[in-house]
Amino acid sequence: MHDNKQLNLRRICRLIQAGKLIIGSSEPVSVQSMTNIATSDVDGCVKQINELANAGCEIVRVAVPGAKDTAALPDIIKQINIPIVADVHFHFARALEAIEAGVNKIRLNPGNIKDRQQVKTVVDACKANQVAIRVGVNEGSIVDLKDNGRHQHEKDMPMAQLMLDKMTDYVRIFEDNDFSNLVLSAKCHDAARTIEVNRLIAHNFDYPIHLGVTHAGTVQTGSIRSAVALGTLLAEGIGDTIRVSLAGDPVTEVGVAWEILTSLKLRQQRGIELIACPTCGRTEIDLLAMVNQVSEAIKEIKYPMTVAVMGCVVNGPGEADNADVALCGGKDKVVIYRSGKKTATIPATQAVAALLQQINLFIKENNG
Repeated sequence: MHDNKQLNLRRICRLIQAGKLIIGSSEPVSVQSMTNIATSDVDGCVKQINELANAGCEIVRVAVPGAKDTAALPDIIKQINIPIVADVHFHFARALEAIEAGVNKIRLNPGNIKDRQQVKTVVDACKANQVAIRVGVNEGSIVDLKDNGRHQHEKDMPMAQLMLDKMTDYVRIFEDNDFSNLVLSAKCHDAARTIEVNRLIAHNFDYPIHLGVTHAGTVQTGSIRSAVALGTLLAEGIGDTIRVSLAGDPVTEVGVAWEILTSLKLRQQRGIELIACPTCGRTEIDLLAMVNQVSEAIKEIKYPMTVAVMGCVVNGPGEADNADVALCGGKDKVVIYRSGKKTATIPATQAVAALLQQINLFIKENNG
């Protein structure tokens, strides 16, 4: 079977707890997402959170811009089984209401709450209720600071250094209030700067780090930027929880996040890893149609295994030998493999059905 040995490069840092989820150090890198419907819509929010959880989301963030949103939180929390984070921006009252409602973590940017006594009140409430806080800096807010009222020497500083300085200011506020149940987040819209600033954060602090890229583009562009930035940092041992931000259905971003983690062997594959060749002039079967049929048929299977769908006899046998179940196509026929051994040679028209049968047999054999 697929080797699930984890990378042994994780940065050592503090452990923080958000509900039942522990974040940091040797704990598995967790996957998070955020709902994209109004939190006041209890039924819709619960439905989306449960869909996210089923896809592999381990902690979920919800927006609470108004009192009607925080008022909905108790009903939502009763119907979900993953920790919930309240996204608080300008109104400290929303933070207090969310904490009272039972959230496990809040996202709080002290730069958006000018009254330090209000920040202290929130921190005290989090301490009393064992609620974690994610504190972060975004490139966009730093750009605003550069353009408004900063000294010339500060305007000339590299963006990553400015973000580090602002993070240092924020962390000091919490530490001055004897609060350390923190997760740090520094996000930019481009991959290179995300890598740069998070290296600085990792070097200067021992708190867990939330990784993400603020570029929520299409699935294609957002996935690529996130894979480059998050993959680079995670391969260096930096990052303890991740969110891939994509426009559209948030369930999609959960799948991309898991693909990043499993590609680095930081998490065990959830369900089937489907391997397919890129096709070339040697392909003599309708490979794309087969891949699409197999992909649709296996999407609900949660057993961790690898399945290869290969279109020629050059690379196919090698991939088939390494996969748990595979098909390798030739002219109008395919060879089916299970656990590296040939099980049948059949017409191409029967390939998908035969492959699915072998998948079920493999699971039965190895799930005892």
